[in-house]
Amino acid sequence: MISINQTTVRFGGFELFSQISMMISPRDRIGLVGKNGAGKSTLMKIILGEEMPDEGSVTVPSNVKIGYLPQQMIYPVGKSVFEETMTAFDEVLQIETQIKQITAQLSEREDYSSPEYIKLIDKLTTANERYDLLGGSSIDADVEQTLTGLGFRRSDFDRQTNQLSGGWRMRIELAKVLLRKPSVFLLDEPTNHLDIESIQWLEDFLKEYAGAVVLISHDRAFLDNVTKRTVEISVGKLYDYDVSYTKFVELRKERRQQQMAAYENQQKMIQETEKFIERFRYKATKAVQVQSRIKHLDKVERIQVDKEDTSAVSFKFPAAPRSGTIVVETKGLTKRYGETLVLDNVDFIIERGEKLAFVGRNGEGKTTLSRIITETTDYEGVLKIGHNVNVGYYAQNEDELMDLEKTVFETIDDIAVGEIRKRVRDILGSFLFSGETIDKKVKVLSGGECSRLAMAKLLLEPYSLLLLDEPTNHLDMRSKDLLKQALNQYDGTLIVVSHDRDFLDGLVDKIYEFRDHKLKQHSGGIYNFLKKRKLETLQEIERKERKKGQQTETTSENKQNYLQRKEFEREKRKYKNRVSQSETRITKIETEIEQFDNQLAQPNASDLTPDFFDKYKKLKKQLENEMETWENLSAELDDFIQQKNV
Repeated sequence: MISINQTTVRFGGFELFSQISMMISPRDRIGLVGKNGAGKSTLMKIILGEEMPDEGSVTVPSNVKIGYLPQQMIYPVGKSVFEETMTAFDEVLQIETQIKQITAQLSEREDYSSPEYIKLIDKLTTANERYDLLGGSSIDADVEQTLTGLGFRRSDFDRQTNQLSGGWRMRIELAKVLLRKPSVFLLDEPTNHLDIESIQWLEDFLKEYAGAVVLISHDRAFLDNVTKRTVEISVGKLYDYDVSYTKFVELRKERRQQQMAAYENQQKMIQETEKFIERFRYKATKAVQVQSRIKHLDKVERIQVDKEDTSAVSFKFPAAPRSGTIVVETKGLTKRYGETLVLDNVDFIIERGEKLAFVGRNGEGKTTLSRIITETTDYEGVLKIGHNVNVGYYAQNEDELMDLEKTVFETIDDIAVGEIRKRVRDILGSFLFSGETIDKKVKVLSGGECSRLAMAKLLLEPYSLLLLDEPTNHLDMRSKDLLKQALNQYDGTLIVVSHDRDFLDGLVDKIYEFRDHKLKQHSGGIYNFLKKRKLETLQEIERKERKKGQQTETTSENKQNYLQRKEFEREKRKYKNRVSQSETRITKIETEIEQFDNQLAQPNASDLTPDFFDKYKKLKKQLENEMETWENLSAELDDFIQQKNV
């Protein structure tokens, strides 16, 4: 479908890619991985046509529609959440307007047999057919379903977009991309501003989507749940594995071990051969053997070991000063922003040495409570910070809090005091800032670099409580793993606000869920919490349905309509899956036939055996049968949808 051919990209004297190639097929689920700065986002922009390679080409068929979600974007203003999301259906809305205009014209005419009237009828028929093809009758429901899936409440639909945070506005852009139903999704860090529930909804959506998906993400669990193919960009090269991320990590390690073993064996053979040549070069009795080995060495294809980018952050948090048993305690804590209630009468206690996570939907108060604990916002009720507790705080918007005009070195040096000032360069070096990079201004740093710099600030003094609000948003896989390792070794109290399930797994043993202005404590790890939460959600749905059954006849009728619609969508997915499976079989057979065709085109085709032609004939027959099956399944799907519309 999309072909990247021998593509090279240079920035000044630096080569970002060198002769990379890959194919994106119709049903691919590709995780694009690599360190920050490896070129993942650049490759997406090249596929999109926003940037051009220095060498090579990218082929995108004209009928392939691409849906792109960048990491950073300009957000439109002037519309409500629902209105802005509806712009995903610009063509449908234009056709809807056209249908209304034609209908109005027809209602004013009585020349039913005139060519002009018939022409208008034809235009109306064409417009209605296109409207139905694009799913015009269900766009309101599609918008509502997508927005609620991404965490919006129905009460948010009429809010102006400029009243929302950047994270929520990003969700609107994501909703628009999903609703356009492109042939290929290019999603650059789509989970950065999503809560756990929304990430799980997005996972389900992408797994069932009929088109291709290429996504950049540093969320290991998200990659494993969505992707089936992993493409790594490392040191200018591209490595393609037909497996999910976790399996890719294992295979990459095995491949490198095999390469190293083969390389070492070959080097040993070369050294022994060279010693023989050098030893017997001038002995006439060994002349034939020497020449033979020289020729052999010349013919040896030297094994190349893939270059490995081993640069990584390397640090350890200072030992935590011993605090009192109670680290944080609240009683009747309440927080409002104007008339909006965020936290209502919250009581909780955190004890020394606990490692816990704040989780929940965005807007439920996780960051607000973090700011209250760090005493950076006001509140009602009681908050007690324990004896000898000093708090190290990593804010979610840390990049916005730093002075953009300062250099990396100045950012750390200006707040370092005492003996630690002598270690500023060492600390920066452990976070991959060395040489000229320490003189870069904060305003030119990438998201990952800003995150590392903010984390470096936490090493300037020992803290008894670390409070980290979304610390992994811009970190690559390796940096996240090393941060997790450092936090596991940290001997103080830890609070992490995060939606990254893999990062939290094995790091925290207590979960505080923020929901309906309250906190609910769950013992155990993140996956134990998610399992219990899913069961609670199912029980909650059952209770609501029982309650609905006791309401008025109108409510029962609405419920019945909902259940019928849900059943219809379920059955439609079944039909679509059958069609999709048939298309997959057709693609496989066509690929096999193409291989046979290539053999037939070779000069030695006359040497092919009768068995070859029998297999070739069977494949042709299989393709014919499968095409017929596909036509029947497609017709069944169309009939099913038509019956519903009737």
